[in-house]
Amino acid sequence: MKHIFLLLYLVLALEPTLLSAAKPDIVFLLADDLGNADVGWHGSDIRTPNLDKLAAGGAKLEHFYVLPVCTPTRVAFLTGRYPIRSGMQLNVLRQQSKYGMPLEERTVANALHDAGYTTAICGKWHVGHFDKAYWPNARGFDHSLGHLEGIDYFTHHNYFKNGELDWRRNGEDVVEEGYATTLEANEAAAVIRRQPKDKPLFLYVPFTGVHGPLQAPSKEAVAAYQPSMNEQRATLAATMTAVDEGCGRIFAALDETGRRENTLIVFCSDNGGMPPGRNLPYRAFKSSLYEGGIRSPALAAWPGHIKPGTVITEPLHIVDLFPTFVKIAGGSLEQKLPLDGRDIMPVLTEGKPSPHEDILLNAITANDGAIRMGDWKLILNGNDGVTPSVDLATGERKKEGRKAKKERRSEPKAELFNLRDDPGETKDLAAAQPEKVKELRQRYDAYLKAAVKPLQFQNRK
Repeated sequence: MKHIFLLLYLVLALEPTLLSAAKPDIVFLLADDLGNADVGWHGSDIRTPNLDKLAAGGAKLEHFYVLPVCTPTRVAFLTGRYPIRSGMQLNVLRQQSKYGMPLEERTVANALHDAGYTTAICGKWHVGHFDKAYWPNARGFDHSLGHLEGIDYFTHHNYFKNGELDWRRNGEDVVEEGYATTLEANEAAAVIRRQPKDKPLFLYVPFTGVHGPLQAPSKEAVAAYQPSMNEQRATLAATMTAVDEGCGRIFAALDETGRRENTLIVFCSDNGGMPPGRNLPYRAFKSSLYEGGIRSPALAAWPGHIKPGTVITEPLHIVDLFPTFVKIAGGSLEQKLPLDGRDIMPVLTEGKPSPHEDILLNAITANDGAIRMGDWKLILNGNDGVTPSVDLATGERKKEGRKAKKERRSEPKAELFNLRDDPGETKDLAAAQPEKVKELRQRYDAYLKAAVKPLQFQNRK
């Protein structure tokens, strides 16, 4: 009996250590086309209470970078490598695309699966659709629900394929009624609830919202934002509220199952917003390498590890999530293809500086790309994204004709900004700081030299 009491005492004494040694669950929530200024914690008129609460309980990542458009960002996250490494840097995949994220790439799902995790994706894939070898279940995910490209929120028909159904569970077509964002969140919550308590979970939720076509869950959801907004912005707001509510259901499932206390949750967008979305105080929109196209609203929370109310202004990049997730999972970062991402947990938990000397924002050609080093940013042949002739003060759009676009592209321009003093990129310092331009240009050219030719050009007949 004496030995039994001693054993019980040792178990109770060691329990906190045993629990802290348990592998954490990892939940990555990705919005689509969400503007930096369209979240509550950035003072938006769009209501996001669940994400605001997450922000208060964790860290706001105020200099978190993604790529200007969807597919390259998702490839960067899944591989931990800049898309220039795989030829996926240029644009989104289209219906006719006969290529995808190269099969030799090891994904974060592969790495976490090997580390003993159940891996699941609920939402939009968009990194390879033309062959099943490129689909989620062939790229490291044990479970998948969602779509391969872009869909109508209610019919789930692919808007690239003339109404073809694009809604699948584990690679098989499935007909389900409901609003896409809601179904994605409900599936994610169900995955959490059925996950064995003794097995860690990696859950990737790339929501359909708020990508076009702008479709709110109901007329009532739009009306809730009127008359303070016009119909188009009210629809966007209702679409984002649906994303926030979906996040709330996922958080509730984590709470109900007792998993929340040992779960790292990260949230961001895949690129900047486009009108009627807002990216202020940053310049431009989706498809641009100005800050409005690539600086994402981002959060990270992990109870007991990331201090509530933390605000991080160190420059970070979505490629960093791969090594960060794998390291806290106790997985291996040894692989054939080297990572560009760095473990950012010391930044999140200890206030350490960014592990990057520089961050490549993208590199297309010798005169089309951008790089950041410290507070300095070099952008080559910049444009304002989906609205290159937009009036940034009013948000009014003007079409840019082919002639104007050709003229702009035929006159390469290097711009230099100090983001600490000028986050809105209003003061080009290239003429005043030629040595800084030269320094950043040399770093940019080194990346460009190592870049793979975009696959969409390699696959043209």
